[in-house]
Amino acid sequence: MAKQKSDLSRAFSEDGAIKTHVGGQALIEGVMMRGKYNWAVAVREPSGIIYVEEHDLKSGQDKNGWMYWPLVRGCRALVESLMLGFKALEIAALHAFGDEEGEQKATVEASTEAVDYETTLTEDAETREEEEEFGHREMMISMIVGLVLGVVLFIVAPAAITNLIVGEYDDHTLAWNIVDGLLRVAVFVFYIWLIGRMEDIKRMFMYHGAEHKAIHCFEHGLPMTPENARQFPRLHVRCGTAFLIMVMVIAILVYTIFPLNAIIAGFGVPDGLPKLLLVIVARIVLMPVIAGISYEITVKWAGSHPDNPLVKVILWPGMQMQYLTTHEPDDAQMECAIAAMQAVLAREDAEAARAAGAAEAITAS
Repeated sequence: MAKQKSDLSRAFSEDGAIKTHVGGQALIEGVMMRGKYNWAVAVREPSGIIYVEEHDLKSGQDKNGWMYWPLVRGCRALVESLMLGFKALEIAALHAFGDEEGEQKATVEASTEAVDYETTLTEDAETREEEEEFGHREMMISMIVGLVLGVVLFIVAPAAITNLIVGEYDDHTLAWNIVDGLLRVAVFVFYIWLIGRMEDIKRMFMYHGAEHKAIHCFEHGLPMTPENARQFPRLHVRCGTAFLIMVMVIAILVYTIFPLNAIIAGFGVPDGLPKLLLVIVARIVLMPVIAGISYEITVKWAGSHPDNPLVKVILWPGMQMQYLTTHEPDDAQMECAIAAMQAVLAREDAEAARAAGAAEAITAS
């Protein structure tokens, strides 16, 4: 009896022949998929129905071509992905949970003939607007809190601990950066493991697995069904998790090369808290550079050379992290991932048909 391959081995060896630029993100009871022209969200509502919503992607390349230059495009892609991710989460939050109080109120109003229809519509519209505004405000607060928490957890805390372990930055620069980087990776892995113990996050990680399986299914040229998607591994070589791990690895190199010691000496920064604050500020300022380099390596180079043995070495840590960030999905979750994928693919096909039609018209003329 042949030994069954691991998901990691299968993800590398059974990567589909059709390479796609479509990527996704797991949401609350749903999945977001992003293509070249649009992005779509599919959410399982409490009633069991899959709600699908899609939006156009507006490229700024014609007006702001410099934002697509190497290194710069990585920062743009990261910011754009964060913004779309929060919008998608907001949509999912509005549809993933039922409003029992609202349903009871609607039932009472429907049975009361004395209620003026036009007034009811106006009040309902105002209520929906207030709820959406409140939900948007909550998401913005969550985003700000999340960014602050991220800076504290992954920059400030490791730097402070490293300073206690190693000593002053300019006295042991290489050791300082290595210890700081290892602590940052350890905090990240522990954080993912810890939140993965929560039931809601577990389900989100299942949707992450469904997203990968749906993309595998398309890349193998099979009909998009849960039955076909189920056979593929939950890990995927083009997952954004590899990008996050690469950011942490590149950070160690960039922080070591950056001439921070010269700045410290030039300004005569005293030991203790002032020097530590300068190190933390430098780390925050250099994040766009690190993101740009990581994007060029993991997305542009590795994505264009999937068969290169070095690519497997580079992606291996990120693939290992996917064991924490993905779980095996059920068919209902895969249906959501497929619905989002199909909404994006339908737009891709429509745009391709439109371009072909325009080309034929030019040829005919």
